[in-house]
Amino acid sequence: QVHLAESGGGSVQAGGSLRLSCAHPAWTAKWNCMAWFRQSPGGRERERVASIQMGDDTIKYPRSVTGRFAISRDLAENTIYLQMNSLKPEDTGMYYCAAEPTGWICDKLSKHYPHWGQGIQVTVSS
Repeated sequence: QVHLAESGGGSVQAGGSLRLSCAHPAWTAKWNCMAWFRQSPGGRERERVASIQMGDDTIKYPRSVTGRFAISRDLAENTIYLQMNSLKPEDTGMYYCAAEPTGWICDKLSKHYPHWGQGIQVTVSS
């Protein structure tokens, strides 16, 4: 199991911002994809909120966060970031960093990602 270490969660009011970080081993920089998923309170499935294809920096977001969330990476620090702006109460949940070693695209479904961080809580109050 690859160690992915998330940090940066917390509680904010609606309209606020948070930045999540995911530190990953240097050798995973050549993997196919890194992504952020979230699981809402009581939610059964983890929803992908951002992904970045490591080979060509192709980025994907669902409509629910487009324009508010931004994924980026720092090659020198071996870290993936998720900048979250204009946060809404419905953004509340556990956020997970995930890695997909192989493939041609960043998959939407969590089942395609074998490596996960421990998760970090984000709470947005109205």
